[in-house]
Amino acid sequence: MTETDVRLRDRLSREITGDVFFDAFNRGRYATDASFYQIVPAGVVVPRSIDEALRALAIARDAGRKVTPRGGGTSQCGQTINDGIVVDLSKHLNRLLSLDVENRTCVVEPGIVLDDLNRQLKKHGLWFPVDVSTASRATIGGMAGNNSCGGRSLRYGTMRDNTLSMDATLADGTLMHFGEVSRDLTQPNDKSSELFRDMLALGAREASEIADRFPKVQRRVGGYNLDALVPRNAVNNMAHLLVGSEGTLAFTTQVELKLWPVIGNKVLGVCHFGSFYEAMDAAQHLVKLRPIAVELVDRTMIALGRDIAMFRPVIEATVKGDPDALLIVEFAEEDQPQNLQKLKQLSELIGDLGFNWNNPTRKWGGVVDVVEPAVQTAIADFRTSGLNVMMSMKQEGKPVSFVEDCAVPLPHLADYTDRLNKVFAKHGTRGTMYAHASEGCLHVRPVLNLKLEKDVKAMRAIAEEAFAMVREYKGSHSGEHGDGLVRSEFHETMFGSRIIADFKEVKERFDPGHVLNPGKIVDPPKMDDRSLFRYTPDYRVPEFKTELDWSAYPGTGGGFQGAVEMCNNNGACRKLEGGAMCPSYRATRNEKDVTRGRANTLRLAISGQLGPDALSSDAMMDTMKLCVSCKACRHECPTGVDMARMKIEVLSARRAKHGLSLRDRLVGFLPHYAPLFSRLAPLVNLRNRSKLLRGLLERVAGISAKRALPAWRRDVFAPQAEAFGPVDGREVVLFGDTFNRTYERENLDAALQVLIAGGYRVHVPKPSGGGRPLCCGRTFLSAGLVDHARAELDRLVATYAPFAARGVPIVGLEPSCLLTLRDELLSLRSDDVAKTVSAHALMFEEFLVREAAAGRLSLPLKPIAAKAVVHGHCHQKSFGAFKPVEQALRLIPELQVETIESSCCGMAGAFGYGADTYDASIEMAELSLLPAVRRADAETLVIADGTSCRHQIKDGTERSALHVARALAMSLDGAQSNS
Repeated sequence: MTETDVRLRDRLSREITGDVFFDAFNRGRYATDASFYQIVPAGVVVPRSIDEALRALAIARDAGRKVTPRGGGTSQCGQTINDGIVVDLSKHLNRLLSLDVENRTCVVEPGIVLDDLNRQLKKHGLWFPVDVSTASRATIGGMAGNNSCGGRSLRYGTMRDNTLSMDATLADGTLMHFGEVSRDLTQPNDKSSELFRDMLALGAREASEIADRFPKVQRRVGGYNLDALVPRNAVNNMAHLLVGSEGTLAFTTQVELKLWPVIGNKVLGVCHFGSFYEAMDAAQHLVKLRPIAVELVDRTMIALGRDIAMFRPVIEATVKGDPDALLIVEFAEEDQPQNLQKLKQLSELIGDLGFNWNNPTRKWGGVVDVVEPAVQTAIADFRTSGLNVMMSMKQEGKPVSFVEDCAVPLPHLADYTDRLNKVFAKHGTRGTMYAHASEGCLHVRPVLNLKLEKDVKAMRAIAEEAFAMVREYKGSHSGEHGDGLVRSEFHETMFGSRIIADFKEVKERFDPGHVLNPGKIVDPPKMDDRSLFRYTPDYRVPEFKTELDWSAYPGTGGGFQGAVEMCNNNGACRKLEGGAMCPSYRATRNEKDVTRGRANTLRLAISGQLGPDALSSDAMMDTMKLCVSCKACRHECPTGVDMARMKIEVLSARRAKHGLSLRDRLVGFLPHYAPLFSRLAPLVNLRNRSKLLRGLLERVAGISAKRALPAWRRDVFAPQAEAFGPVDGREVVLFGDTFNRTYERENLDAALQVLIAGGYRVHVPKPSGGGRPLCCGRTFLSAGLVDHARAELDRLVATYAPFAARGVPIVGLEPSCLLTLRDELLSLRSDDVAKTVSAHALMFEEFLVREAAAGRLSLPLKPIAAKAVVHGHCHQKSFGAFKPVEQALRLIPELQVETIESSCCGMAGAFGYGADTYDASIEMAELSLLPAVRRADAETLVIADGTSCRHQIKDGTERSALHVARALAMSLDGAQSNS
């Protein structure tokens, strides 16, 4: 860091209460967006208020530093990266400032996330309809900067069409309001009127050139919106010049938006085509039915989606045969009968165009109607995850965004895509295509490996040939995702030298010092300047040792490099509601604490960009500190970044370099000392009753004095017999995990009771080699003791293998333990015996539901309560094992089951007991889980399968939560008492 930057950092830290980062780790986390570029900033500021943001701008300007505003950091063209000061507006500047329901307008701060805004508007029957696929993390400021469009722009238009005004500050600190103005500018002769007068004069002067050179398609977001300045019948809106300017003209402080009524009824028609060309040709006809969207899904996306657990069910439900392409047509008229009539017309139109399910490939096709809202939502989730689905390819080459959102008039769409595929083939690659067929704006990505010079050269050649075609069709080379570092270079060939001079004149008039996000739109670098790439020509990851199996991925560390590089910064982990990912980010809103931030840090560390030994450093441990290993990213990250497994590698590297702390030893070796502590239960439990002992343990081991530890007991689950129930019953193995066996044997007793009542022969085998009880090794993994975990799993596999070999299910109660057999076991052992044991591992509820579905389960259950609220363990959600929890509870007569929409409970094994993580643990729980439990009345059952979850609920609400096995046993007891 230079002396100038040291002074800049110190001044920012003195004058700003928000975060100021000038360290390598944090700067590295802000060096990338969802593009293939990487530029490390000099520093990062996370202001707490607009005033602080503007103060940061002034201080940076005084120091001669560039300033780049940043929202969700999901831009695909490099708009939000620069080598100056990055100002992150997403953490604090995210308020809905005012709402006018009657006039359907609102005013927001630039850092508010679209989904968050729409959640607040929904209660008033309104929404902001520029529904970009990144709505769960895209900020309104970023959307304005890019002139975002969304999937339903056919009806609602673009960001520009829905922006009424903007307040912003020029680089010199001048605060201005950008809105509608009259061309005579009768207001006082201040700086804003002078600027507006100059801009309107430019519009008048260049009106003819603008009319000639600007493409006549809605999806044109390239360059500055000079067409907003030309004389016309309507008034000019100066905010429309800022929209799409990518933060290069002014620093936005608030945005006034036009709102629309929430969509009520809708239906989808999933149009199947045996030929991609025919699908593209059909699009121009389908829009005549006036749908609100026509979205493309190609063969590649369908195939990749089938391999992703969260999308497989919807594909199986809605995709018929083997289509080359789907066009998803959405109708949303006010009355549902109108929508159903539109669906009928759609099928008739497809037939009139010559398509039939029985035709040969070129004209094979038809329509699958989708009326059920749940299925519509699932399709929408799949479609909006299109980019991330495409990026889930586990190979060096990935679909690359640079000609992604060119827009051409619909009559030319089929020819354009056909010719483009030939261009790809000419350069030795293939492309993926999806998204907005209704607008002639497809997301087109050729598969390239930008670590290779030959593929970089191919990228440039493809860009030049593709943009030449776009000009030929009088389309737009930038149709949705902006210009940034990717497309700005090509403005001159698209618009001509005179318009480029106009762009420069606008930039100079607004920002003569080029302080605001330079290098975008005006005076850009070459798009293929590899010094700006995430993978520069000298990018290398040296070989290093890893503990787990990463062989599904390419690269060093046995594939660990490739697994880390799967993160493309799409930011799905930054969503604030829905699903479970990422609980630590939801609590802190820090880039450091989100899956993306951790993956970027790992990539920089293993490639040497953060200095020697970065993987085992204190800064890396701080990066991983709040990762609760919930595994939500494993399921919900569309590119499959599994941070829980990656954290094990970090912990292992840390242990190898620095050894174990006392806390690590206490957590990791719990299965070893549990038998002894159980015998000494009264003595060991003194800690919970003594403030002195609590404080002492916090000082020496970092165990929070605010927490009561689970109470040890002498009567642990240790049955003398190894089998229970009828000798001729169907066999099942009951896995008694360390936590339930040691602390809550009632759960295992209940499970045993239920299984016996169901007529099963229940095996509880002792370790084949003798010694202490079996363990899955989970505690050792959480301390980075991989070899110890492997040894525990070896004992378990040896004991259970004879049962698994003859098809006996292995049933467990604790999700984190049982599901270790489905996950980490296969990362530690790849032999057939381990695979067989893993394949037979089932959660208790999964087993019961499977048996019930097969007609093999008969339990005499009686009512026990009117209602139960259920919290799902993160690992159950990650492995698709939570739905059976709900289904098993519904076996109890008259029980209404309500799921708490929650992320991680925040306890997460030992995480919630840490003195340094206690507060974060509570923050995670307070996001939704604890408030939901407090709202439940006293008669309502609270259900949670996870040991940690039950302890967190007890600590936070004084309510006792039950394992499902306990609830079913209670229902059985009720039946027995009535018999």
